[in-house]
Amino acid sequence: MSDPTVYENLKVAIENHLYDLDNLEGTILITHRRDRMEMSVMGREFALQCVLPEHRDITAEISLEALLQDLAAEILELPGEKPACTLRLRFYMQIQNVEIECRAINEILKQIWKSEIEASQTLSYKYGQEQPFHMNIIEVIFGRKINEEQMEDIPELIDHMIQTLQELKQLQLA
Repeated sequence: MSDPTVYENLKVAIENHLYDLDNLEGTILITHRRDRMEMSVMGREFALQCVLPEHRDITAEISLEALLQDLAAEILELPGEKPACTLRLRFYMQIQNVEIECRAINEILKQIWKSEIEASQTLSYKYGQEQPFHMNIIEVIFGRKINEEQMEDIPELIDHMIQTLQELKQLQLA
């Protein structure tokens, strides 16, 4: 029997923490789960989406990805390679006033995440709507991959994710 990979250990840690916040504390509500093997690149991807129970208009998604190179480096114990995974965090929300709201979202992200991240916002809308709402996909970009050395950071990361959901809710309600 082989040991679980870094990907599997991180996945279980993230999953357990989020399901505890859903089932035990009621802080969040998990709305979607994705756990797939990407055969075209021989990679693995796991993602959970959640919302605040009292405000379901904004979705947070945390995903973990390990590509073939990541998994092979660990399983084959390649010298000089350090097994790690890519962590992604996204928020999905509708906005109306692009300039004002996108600027405010950037400020919220800087306040919560400090200099630890870079952020991007990707906007789309349905052509022909009388009053177009823009779907804003906000991605928090981490500058490096993670491994089991960052396992103890998962609760703080998820706390930041929930705080971001709460601040985005306040922006949307304003």
